[in-house]
Amino acid sequence: MAAVVAQRQKKQQASSSVSLFAAFDKDGDGKVSASELRGCMAAALGEDNVSLEEAAAALAAADADGDGLLDPAEFARLGLLGAGAEEDDVLCRRRCLREAFAMYAGEKAAVITPASLGRMLGKVLPPSSRKKEEEVIAVEECVAMIRRFDLDGDGVLSFEEFAVMMTADG
Repeated sequence: MAAVVAQRQKKQQASSSVSLFAAFDKDGDGKVSASELRGCMAAALGEDNVSLEEAAAALAAADADGDGLLDPAEFARLGLLGAGAEEDDVLCRRRCLREAFAMYAGEKAAVITPASLGRMLGKVLPPSSRKKEEEVIAVEECVAMIRRFDLDGDGVLSFEEFAVMMTADG
């Protein structure tokens, strides 16, 4: 029974992919160009600000034969690439957060301390934001910054607390 359901779902997906491809293939040549892709992306997003360069980049990601056009198989691949993009974005953001956390925490530290936060802010803040060239961020200011996101009250930021801080609005 499960095999029959899976087979039916596969046929439905293939059918909807073919009809979607036909909608994108405006000139009916069996290929989707960057211009056709751009027009459909703009219509789907409800915006006219999708550039031809953005559409060409999306097309290039799935263009296996390098002809600058998408055939039905490549078009289906583009859909699969898009389906995994959200997951890839989440993984990429998490990796970037880990790298930033390591910069603030230090090489072997598992937490951001007020002192390590002050050291890093002293490196990344432009001199114009400080009163004197040699002045660094005061430890008290760093303690106050950490306290705002220190969810467990231990006086330091763990990676999870840092992630909350970096993704917080305002």
